[in-house]
Amino acid sequence: LCPLPLPAHVRADPLRTWRWHNLLVSFAHSIVSGIWALLCVWQTPEMLVEIETAWSLSGYLLVCFSAGYFIHDTVDIVVSGQARASWEYLVHHVMAMGAFISGIFWSRFVGGGVLTLLVEVSNIFLTIRMMMKINNAQDLLLYKINKYVNLVMYFLFRLAPQAYLTYFFMQYVGQRSLGSFLLGILLMLDIMILIYFSRLLRSDFCPERVTSPQHKDKFLTE
Repeated sequence: LCPLPLPAHVRADPLRTWRWHNLLVSFAHSIVSGIWALLCVWQTPEMLVEIETAWSLSGYLLVCFSAGYFIHDTVDIVVSGQARASWEYLVHHVMAMGAFISGIFWSRFVGGGVLTLLVEVSNIFLTIRMMMKINNAQDLLLYKINKYVNLVMYFLFRLAPQAYLTYFFMQYVGQRSLGSFLLGILLMLDIMILIYFSRLLRSDFCPERVTSPQHKDKFLTE
């Protein structure tokens, strides 16, 4: 993806250039894994109810593919010297990889991993938003349309699956050793998702309440 042309505003700043390339990889992963997760649920609908035992080769490969992306992105952030500015991403990636271990090595909770990756459908529009902000394109009509689409997708593919999975683990597998471990990860992710959601609402729908950023090099922009 690096040979793709860069917007002039991005090309003028090395940090923005790195951010743009990093987001391009994230955008590609979101498109592939988001569509892939939808296909997995359509082909194996029992994943919606048999979260622990439902299994398919396609779902297993999807979990492996996404774990590989999280490893790649973690290495990219660390090697690029952005670990301190992007620590929230690193924590998220470590938790995601920890949750995928059960599916990759023990073939358990593959259905849960696939449902978790439905979030990538939402990330398609979230990444578009971030790339447009990096390019200072918030005044474009596309940004204004995308912010409403992004809000709807956030509810459908991020908040709803996360709430469903949390309910499942609390009701059925919360007392098991592996279930307790995954429930702990889910609860931490719940907190992060709600924090991100409040940032999203404040930035796109209550901009007058957003203060000027104190850390302009922070990777996770509002």
